[in-house]
Amino acid sequence: MIFRKLGTTGLSTSVISLGTWQFGGEWGVDFTQGQVDDIIDTAEESGINMLDTAECYGNHLSEQFIGDYLSRRDRSKWIIATKFGHHFHAFLSRTDQFNTDDVLKQLDTSLKALDTDYIDLYQFHSGPDDAFHNDALWTCLDKAKQAGKILHIGASLNKSTLIQAEEAAHYGIEVIQVQYNRLDRTAEERHFGAAQRDHLGVIARVPLASGLLSGKYLPGHRFAADDVRSRTKANELDRQLEEVQRILKEEVPAGVHASQWAFAWCLKNPIVTTVIPGCKDSAQVKDNAAAISLIDT
Repeated sequence: MIFRKLGTTGLSTSVISLGTWQFGGEWGVDFTQGQVDDIIDTAEESGINMLDTAECYGNHLSEQFIGDYLSRRDRSKWIIATKFGHHFHAFLSRTDQFNTDDVLKQLDTSLKALDTDYIDLYQFHSGPDDAFHNDALWTCLDKAKQAGKILHIGASLNKSTLIQAEEAAHYGIEVIQVQYNRLDRTAEERHFGAAQRDHLGVIARVPLASGLLSGKYLPGHRFAADDVRSRTKANELDRQLEEVQRILKEEVPAGVHASQWAFAWCLKNPIVTTVIPGCKDSAQVKDNAAAISLIDT
């Protein structure tokens, strides 16, 4: 495995980490604890040391799976990154909860679910600018940090914001998480300049473009209604899949695993600290980790 420093946190993070949205049940699979154990054990064996989860991947369900795992393993081996700001209601149904009282309740619920005394990286979760511009929020998080419940603060940014990366350091944010992949390079223009200037760690989510860059799907493919990817409009999905076919033909070297190439493509940008692909089984974890062979150290 290859490791990079996560901004100014002092944390050394594997360049391939493990995204765990899938454990919340919105990827069309209802995981068991045994399956989660196998996946995270395989991640550790592959050198992965960061797990990224959130309050609304299920109603803290992903966190609970991770917490059960951690209760039977060495917690100190892991960098645990979770998020705050949403309340889960049902499949793909959430409401914003960014006021300070709700956030503190979410923090305590996440600590309990994760079965831990501290969260390594606690991230503002894709909230609007008006929720971000709330001094009371950052003051309460700083107090939680002083109390040892949080070690570092981050922000998982949605694509629409233009100012949160620019102002992150002002609020004590050390890490930003952005959507970034070969199909969506918006973050290069909107967020990476501020990250470089302020020495922010950068976590790239959706590095495989929700699986599209794997090459498994051809134009005309439609996802089932219980798959989060079904939210993409048909004409936009076809456009993306046509572009994937072009990329596979013109950019991915012959014989190279398309998914591994997509992860390495993100990581060849030195501003990116780690990518957080999800997975459905331990075999995918091994395949994801093998992408380091395509990265120049």
